[in-house]
Amino acid sequence: METIENLLKIIKNYNPEADLDLIRLAYDFAESAHKGQKRLSGVPYIEHPLNVAVTLAEMKLDTPIIVAGLLHDIPEDTSISLNEIKKNFGADVASMVEGVTKLGKLKYRGMERYIENLRKMFVSIAKDIRVIIIKFADRLHNLKTLDALPEKKRYRVALESLEIYAPIANRLGMGEMKGQIEDYSFKHLNAKEYNWITQLMTESFQQRKQWLDTVKKITQKELKASNIEIISIHGRVKHTYSLFCKILRYNRDINKIYDLVALRVIVKDLADCYAALGVIHKLWRPVPSRIKDYISQPKPNGYQSIHTTVFATDGQIVEFQIRTEKMHEEAEFGVAAHWHYDEKGSVIPSKNIAWIKELAAFQKVSLEKITDLENLKIDVFQNRIFVFTPRGDVIDLPERASPVDFAYSIHTELGNKCVGARINDQLASLDTSLKSGDVVEILTDKNRKGPSLEWLKFVKTNAARGHIKAKAHSSLTDWLKTKILPEKFPKKEADKIRKKKLF
Repeated sequence: METIENLLKIIKNYNPEADLDLIRLAYDFAESAHKGQKRLSGVPYIEHPLNVAVTLAEMKLDTPIIVAGLLHDIPEDTSISLNEIKKNFGADVASMVEGVTKLGKLKYRGMERYIENLRKMFVSIAKDIRVIIIKFADRLHNLKTLDALPEKKRYRVALESLEIYAPIANRLGMGEMKGQIEDYSFKHLNAKEYNWITQLMTESFQQRKQWLDTVKKITQKELKASNIEIISIHGRVKHTYSLFCKILRYNRDINKIYDLVALRVIVKDLADCYAALGVIHKLWRPVPSRIKDYISQPKPNGYQSIHTTVFATDGQIVEFQIRTEKMHEEAEFGVAAHWHYDEKGSVIPSKNIAWIKELAAFQKVSLEKITDLENLKIDVFQNRIFVFTPRGDVIDLPERASPVDFAYSIHTELGNKCVGARINDQLASLDTSLKSGDVVEILTDKNRKGPSLEWLKFVKTNAARGHIKAKAHSSLTDWLKTKILPEKFPKKEADKIRKKKLF
């Protein structure tokens, strides 16, 4: 059971200048509005918005967002209007509450019927990213208390959370939120497998704990000897659902999972990240092809860290994750980290930071053309990879994307004229599946008239598919004009051909 005193304590710890009186006022307002209401579990309703506010405070968010978290259910569940919230707490807070209320009305009945609602969700995210952050906190607490709901509703909420909310959290760089949403959803979607993987994790962790502690102590000693300032060094246990998905790829053999527990090294600055990597590699031999520098080449969602896997004491394999404190906060909280505080007070950027504007542009271009489940999952919710141009520019693509997808993501004409690719300086066919970290160069033929319809068999992005079909349509139109009636193009005949889906 959370208390207002605990919430105020959390806020004061990271922002001593926060208006705690306003937070308490919002709590009293919400408690009065929800008076007499109870959750299905039987606890007073105020426990829900209070838990939401605590989650937001644990992300070190600013006062207006926490106030909106406390008030988010009032317009929908009580007789108090949005205008009263605006009158008492201002237009900014009221706007966030309104946004959360609208998102709450988007009911999930499976992906097929959810596309239009998802479009609205992306518009909402692009308008004010804080709304989806509050909604994540709201959904997380609902997942934690799902046991009180009927079985069918539990399943629906868990499925929506796993298929919709977790992937969006991932795209926004909110790794910890994504992991928690997935784990609580997994528990209700597949209790048998959840219990199995949880027990397996516990047993495996107990076996590894002793030598991990040894590795940690040795690492800490050597880093200090090298005058590297350590903010913290601690173990990170892999999230349950993430481990389950990974272990399935290894025939359920947990001994092949090297990052069940990773040692996370948080250092003062960028230079210390690379210095720490040198010390660790001096101590232990790195596993070939297991060094990933996400600092110099961040993931598409902004994630930065250096990962390396080494043969440590007694030949045990250990993964290290090295990052600065700022990188760590952004890896945990993603976009929410942009509302953190420094010593001088709040640091609140524009609501529409640059990459959120790109998200808005993305939904306008892509979601308007998406009409089926698979395209939606590919363009929006599939796991992403990042590949590079020869100049080092990062291109964000869905898993198993091809060089053709890569080409069209850069420029339409590059896609239309491509005839081959070099992947990591090796010639490759256009249907090759790309992997994160690949450097891709597109080979073109200026005399090529356009894309091949055969490409539709392997392209993964909606954009590539659309360009290929559009070019085929244009080519058919030109052919009809010259071959059937050069002087007057018969539109009705062309429409008949289109309906037969010849392109």
